[in-house]
Amino acid sequence: MDLAEKYDKKNPIVTVTELSHSSLSLDPEDLSGFSTPKPEVINDDNSNTDYPDGGSAAWLQVLAGHFTNAIACGYGATFGVFQLYYTTTLGLPASQVSWIGSFQVFILNLTCIVSGRLADAGYGRAVTLAGSILMLLGTFATSLAATYWQIFLAQGVCTGLGLGLLWMPSMTVVNSYFKRRRSLALNLASAGTGTGSLVFPATVQYLIPRIGFAWAVRCSGAVALVFVVLINALLRPRPLPKTTRKAPLVEVGALRERPYALFTAGTFLVYLALYVGSFYINSFALTLPGGAFTSTSTVNLLLLTNAVSTPARVLIGYAGDALVGPLNAYLFSVLSLALVLFSWAAVQSAVAMYVWAAAFGVANGAVQGAFLGALASLVFDPRQMGSRFGLVCGFLAFATLAGPPIAGAILDSSAGNYLGAQIWSGAVEILAVVVLLVCKFSVGSGLWALV
Repeated sequence: MDLAEKYDKKNPIVTVTELSHSSLSLDPEDLSGFSTPKPEVINDDNSNTDYPDGGSAAWLQVLAGHFTNAIACGYGATFGVFQLYYTTTLGLPASQVSWIGSFQVFILNLTCIVSGRLADAGYGRAVTLAGSILMLLGTFATSLAATYWQIFLAQGVCTGLGLGLLWMPSMTVVNSYFKRRRSLALNLASAGTGTGSLVFPATVQYLIPRIGFAWAVRCSGAVALVFVVLINALLRPRPLPKTTRKAPLVEVGALRERPYALFTAGTFLVYLALYVGSFYINSFALTLPGGAFTSTSTVNLLLLTNAVSTPARVLIGYAGDALVGPLNAYLFSVLSLALVLFSWAAVQSAVAMYVWAAAFGVANGAVQGAFLGALASLVFDPRQMGSRFGLVCGFLAFATLAGPPIAGAILDSSAGNYLGAQIWSGAVEILAVVVLLVCKFSVGSGLWALV
């Protein structure tokens, strides 16, 4: 059926969900006469791409993606424990130490530009193996580091580079196996962040007082080794239709597509404030009246936040596929996070702190889980998935690097009062909601359309 026959002139709105679930061609010529921005399609045989959308091979890729996220994102959640050790035991300034964690996340996201493009070119397994080696090398080097710069190079640079090479290929592989249940599959994979966020911090926190920092880090490296062996054994990239076009390393042309550009801008704002709560939840808890928390007990807040984020990721993935659409699920998640960040200022007791930590974990997990499904819904050619994912992550690298220090600067200028940083982070997320709403409308959909 021709698009002009299916959608008459009185109702020229074609939603992303309708396109993705129909048998219609996504050839730009078919979309003439409509206001919906036209995605770049490399050649005609993309419309014939077959998605298994299930089966043992497909779900094993989800399992590999789950393990990948456990390391790439979950291992980073351990930094709260590392920061506590570096500041209290090694006596390093907190502002200096925070740059290690920020730079690790920065280099992880920035590396995705290259690793995503290489995954599209068919080198996914080789890139994954290289990332595995660098991640393990950085972890074991951290156990031997004794000075700030040694820790920065090992944990911030080497580990971050390895995580960036490791993460993106597995996400593109999972995406290539699913279409109808893509959001659910990607969110089941991203739920590995919750798994890693429990395993790695608990391992390091439990073992440091018993066997010392160096051996605790080596034990976490041994756990990571098990994960990377499973990842490299399970990951099986699908052969996709060949392209006659020589694709660039960085798909900057994608930014000419209005929905993709707006999504990138909105997500930049999302991630600018996303990690503020994670970075400062422990130090904020220490300021509560009556000595409600100690430096050791604040780690429980981090574990709680990470634990509740896992089911949130899975549920938001199901909602994105079956109920509201992936972009709507992302919008709702970001709005929820904004409200939670604004409510942070009302926390004045230990009980309220635990309640807020749980709410923050749910909202934070939902945002990170819905992000991949929403982005995938705006990329029509599976051969461009890695490069398009990677380009967005490249922008996120600068957002995650700048966000926590901006909040820290606001905190310092307020003589340790967290209110300014709390209001700033919530306001940034509200601005992100506005930009993402414009993105939603730019795909030609009304306010209540399922996209």
